[in-house]
Amino acid sequence: MSLQRILAVQLAQPDAGERDLAAELGEAALTRVFVRDLVLDGHIGVYAHEQAQRQRIRFNVDLYVRLPKGGPRRDSLDEVLSYEDVVNGIRGLLAEGHVNLVETLAEQVAALVLKDPRVALARVRVEKLDVVPGAAVGVEIERRPPAAPAEVQPLLRVLSGA
Repeated sequence: MSLQRILAVQLAQPDAGERDLAAELGEAALTRVFVRDLVLDGHIGVYAHEQAQRQRIRFNVDLYVRLPKGGPRRDSLDEVLSYEDVVNGIRGLLAEGHVNLVETLAEQVAALVLKDPRVALARVRVEKLDVVPGAAVGVEIERRPPAAPAEVQPLLRVLSGA
Protein backbone atom coordinates (compact mmCIF):
# COMPACT_ATOMS: atom_id res chain seq x y z
CA MET A 1 0.00 0.00 0.00
CA SER A 2 1.37 3.41 -0.94
CA LEU A 3 2.11 6.08 1.62
CA GLN A 4 -0.61 8.26 0.09
CA ARG A 5 -3.17 5.47 0.48
CA ILE A 6 -2.13 4.82 4.11
CA LEU A 7 -2.42 8.52 4.96
CA ALA A 8 -5.78 8.79 3.19
CA VAL A 9 -7.15 5.87 5.21
CA GLN A 10 -5.78 7.25 8.47
CA LEU A 11 -7.11 10.74 7.82
CA ALA A 12 -10.53 9.32 7.00
CA GLN A 13 -10.67 7.59 10.41
CA PRO A 14 -12.09 9.73 13.22
CA ASP A 15 -9.85 9.93 16.26
CA ALA A 16 -10.95 8.42 19.56
CA GLY A 17 -12.41 11.73 20.75
CA GLU A 18 -14.57 12.13 17.66
CA ARG A 19 -15.66 8.56 17.10
CA ASP A 20 -19.31 7.83 16.44
CA LEU A 21 -20.15 5.88 19.56
CA ALA A 22 -23.63 4.92 18.38
CA ALA A 23 -22.20 3.35 15.23
CA GLU A 24 -19.40 1.67 17.16
CA LEU A 25 -21.89 0.09 19.56
CA GLY A 26 -24.22 -0.92 16.75
CA GLU A 27 -26.97 1.35 18.03
CA ALA A 28 -29.27 3.52 15.94
CA ALA A 29 -29.26 6.25 18.59
CA LEU A 30 -27.99 6.70 22.10
CA THR A 31 -28.90 9.25 24.74
CA ARG A 32 -26.12 10.57 26.92
CA VAL A 33 -27.08 10.78 30.59
CA PHE A 34 -24.49 12.36 32.85
CA VAL A 35 -23.65 13.41 36.36
CA ARG A 36 -21.01 16.13 36.54
CA ASP A 37 -18.84 17.21 39.43
CA LEU A 38 -20.69 15.36 42.17
CA VAL A 39 -18.59 15.89 45.29
CA LEU A 40 -19.26 13.65 48.28
CA ASP A 41 -17.34 12.80 51.43
CA GLY A 42 -16.20 9.22 51.78
CA HIS A 43 -13.69 6.90 53.40
CA ILE A 44 -11.05 6.14 50.78
CA GLY A 45 -7.31 5.56 50.72
CA VAL A 46 -4.66 3.04 51.62
CA TYR A 47 -2.62 5.16 54.02
CA ALA A 48 -3.32 5.47 57.74
CA HIS A 49 -3.82 9.24 57.56
CA GLU A 50 -6.45 8.69 54.82
CA GLN A 51 -8.27 6.00 56.77
CA ALA A 52 -8.62 8.20 59.84
CA GLN A 53 -10.89 10.77 58.18
CA ARG A 54 -13.32 11.29 55.34
CA GLN A 55 -12.14 12.83 52.09
CA ARG A 56 -13.83 14.75 49.32
CA ILE A 57 -14.35 12.58 46.24
CA ARG A 58 -15.53 13.95 42.89
CA PHE A 59 -17.53 11.76 40.52
CA ASN A 60 -18.20 12.29 36.83
CA VAL A 61 -20.36 9.66 35.17
CA ASP A 62 -21.27 9.55 31.47
CA LEU A 63 -23.76 6.91 30.39
CA TYR A 64 -24.67 6.11 26.81
CA VAL A 65 -28.22 4.81 27.06
CA ARG A 66 -30.59 3.08 24.64
CA LEU A 67 -33.90 4.91 24.84
CA PRO A 68 -36.92 4.75 22.56
CA LYS A 69 -36.50 6.55 19.25
CA GLY A 70 -38.04 9.99 19.48
CA GLY A 71 -37.63 10.22 23.24
CA PRO A 72 -40.13 9.68 26.03
CA ARG A 73 -43.69 9.30 24.72
CA ARG A 74 -45.48 10.02 27.99
CA ASP A 75 -43.01 12.55 29.43
CA SER A 76 -42.59 10.17 32.34
CA LEU A 77 -39.57 9.38 34.51
CA ASP A 78 -40.10 5.62 34.09
CA GLU A 79 -39.21 5.98 30.38
CA VAL A 80 -35.66 7.19 31.02
CA LEU A 81 -32.60 6.41 33.11
CA SER A 82 -32.78 8.74 36.10
CA TYR A 83 -29.62 10.61 37.03
CA GLU A 84 -31.07 10.81 40.55
CA ASP A 85 -30.82 7.01 40.74
CA VAL A 86 -27.16 7.25 39.70
CA VAL A 87 -26.43 9.85 42.41
CA ASN A 88 -28.28 7.87 45.08
CA GLY A 89 -26.46 4.71 44.00
CA ILE A 90 -23.08 6.39 44.44
CA ARG A 91 -24.14 7.65 47.86
CA GLY A 92 -25.13 4.09 48.74
CA LEU A 93 -21.73 2.75 47.69
CA LEU A 94 -19.96 5.28 49.92
CA ALA A 95 -22.25 4.37 52.82
CA GLU A 96 -21.06 0.75 52.61
CA GLY A 97 -17.74 1.74 54.17
CA HIS A 98 -14.07 2.24 53.46
CA VAL A 99 -12.57 1.61 50.01
CA ASN A 100 -8.80 1.54 49.54
CA LEU A 101 -8.48 2.46 45.87
CA VAL A 102 -10.16 4.94 43.55
CA GLU A 103 -9.91 2.19 40.92
CA THR A 104 -12.08 -0.07 43.08
CA LEU A 105 -14.64 2.67 43.63
CA ALA A 106 -14.77 3.46 39.90
CA GLU A 107 -15.38 -0.22 39.11
CA GLN A 108 -18.15 -0.34 41.72
CA VAL A 109 -19.87 2.69 40.18
CA ALA A 110 -19.57 1.19 36.69
CA ALA A 111 -21.01 -2.14 37.86
CA LEU A 112 -23.87 -0.30 39.55
CA VAL A 113 -24.93 1.67 36.46
CA LEU A 114 -24.41 -1.27 34.09
CA LYS A 115 -27.10 -3.20 35.97
CA ASP A 116 -29.58 -1.19 33.91
CA PRO A 117 -29.87 -3.09 30.60
CA ARG A 118 -30.36 0.15 28.68
CA VAL A 119 -26.80 1.30 29.41
CA ALA A 120 -24.57 0.55 26.41
CA LEU A 121 -21.43 2.19 27.80
CA ALA A 122 -20.36 3.84 31.04
CA ARG A 123 -17.49 6.23 31.59
CA VAL A 124 -16.70 6.82 35.24
CA ARG A 125 -14.18 9.26 36.66
CA VAL A 126 -13.38 9.21 40.37
CA GLU A 127 -11.06 11.86 41.85
CA LYS A 128 -9.69 12.42 45.31
CA LEU A 129 -9.59 16.17 45.95
CA ASP A 130 -7.65 16.40 49.21
CA VAL A 131 -4.54 14.26 48.59
CA VAL A 132 -2.26 16.48 46.49
CA PRO A 133 -2.44 20.20 47.29
CA GLY A 134 -3.77 22.12 44.30
CA ALA A 135 -4.64 19.02 42.23
CA ALA A 136 -7.28 16.38 41.79
CA VAL A 137 -5.98 12.82 41.36
CA GLY A 138 -7.87 9.75 40.30
CA VAL A 139 -8.89 7.45 37.49
CA GLU A 140 -11.28 7.29 34.59
CA ILE A 141 -12.59 4.00 33.26
CA GLU A 142 -14.84 2.99 30.40
CA ARG A 143 -16.94 -0.14 30.71
CA ARG A 144 -19.58 -1.93 28.67
CA PRO A 145 -22.10 -4.50 29.81
CA PRO A 146 -20.85 -8.08 29.69
CA ALA A 147 -21.52 -9.68 26.33
CA ALA A 148 -24.44 -12.04 26.18
CA PRO A 149 -23.38 -15.65 25.63
CA ALA A 150 -23.00 -16.29 21.93
CA GLU A 151 -25.43 -18.73 20.41
CA VAL A 152 -23.94 -21.85 18.92
CA GLN A 153 -23.80 -21.40 15.17
CA PRO A 154 -25.86 -23.94 13.17
CA LEU A 155 -22.77 -25.25 11.37
CA LEU A 156 -21.06 -25.92 14.67
CA ARG A 157 -24.10 -27.83 15.88
CA VAL A 158 -23.96 -30.02 12.77
CA LEU A 159 -20.22 -30.61 13.12
CA SER A 160 -20.49 -31.43 16.81
CA GLY A 161 -23.46 -33.75 16.31
CA ALA A 162 -25.66 -31.61 18.58
